[in-house]
Amino acid sequence: MTFRHAEIERKTIVILKILNEAQQPLGARMIARHMQDYGVSLSERAVRYHLQFMDERELTELVGRRDGRIITGRGIEELRNARVQDKVGLAITRIEALSYRTTFDPERLTGLLPVNVTFFARSDWPRALKAMRPVIEAGIGVSDRVAVRGEGGCLGDVTVPEGQVGLATVCSIVINGVLLKRGIPLDSKFGGILELKGGRPLRFVELIHYSGSSLDPSEAFIRAKMTSVRAVVSGGEGKILANFREVAGICRHEVAQVLPLLTRSGIHGVLTMGLASESICEVPVELNRVGIIMTGGLNPVAAALEAGIPAETKAMSAMMDYGELQDFAEVYREDAG
Repeated sequence: MTFRHAEIERKTIVILKILNEAQQPLGARMIARHMQDYGVSLSERAVRYHLQFMDERELTELVGRRDGRIITGRGIEELRNARVQDKVGLAITRIEALSYRTTFDPERLTGLLPVNVTFFARSDWPRALKAMRPVIEAGIGVSDRVAVRGEGGCLGDVTVPEGQVGLATVCSIVINGVLLKRGIPLDSKFGGILELKGGRPLRFVELIHYSGSSLDPSEAFIRAKMTSVRAVVSGGEGKILANFREVAGICRHEVAQVLPLLTRSGIHGVLTMGLASESICEVPVELNRVGIIMTGGLNPVAAALEAGIPAETKAMSAMMDYGELQDFAEVYREDAG
């Protein structure tokens, strides 16, 4: 395969992935915007060229000039059979892109931050709220601020399907973004299952490296039913979704100064931070580096699934303005019934 052909195939897979996740027709302008999250920069005109080529292969279908394209059954199959090298690295690329796009200022309480989006059936929504409430109140998440939309509503660029309720929970990448704007880059290593004992982090029992996965690790662990978030809330022991980051040891003091600002803004995703060059929760840390363990933003959703409530989750799927979020307690009072 020539380099040019390989590049076309890679861009085709990215477009198919975007359309598959959108669950609605998208035009070339919106697709070009989403492609930047995957580290692919194409003009709107170039995207149109690729889409015409994909239409000919019956991977996509035009649904009116204004509505844009949808993915076809053949396109879904192509995505499923995509070469491994076309998939590897997409998770870490998206983390870096969302970190860069984060403009949230924890002092002014303004700006954009990344969110995870989850869909629940309308009939299951009150039960889901009751399952998630103790998890959010216990702080086993990134934030107690959420956004909720009914069918047809939008959470960032994601539209809520018919008969569903959409929930946006803050993603831990917001911490990457806030620190990056202060000149402190975090190295995102892996997402994993963290075991807690007596309410304290003990060790990672499972992990998936971001650089070797096209799927967000939290999605994979939730689907595999590997969490016991509800047990952590009730008894202090169990397994939760967590993420592991590293930062240069020289930056530790600056990071420690930023964390209280985040906490006051309702973002409290950092579970623990180690010392320079020292292992943390049985994870080795490189020389002159500091390990940071963060809670996963999907822990409340994991608790709902543990309670037998079905849901469809799209991790780190959108950007929203902080002002669009509200306290979970307000949502609970309005919707729990």
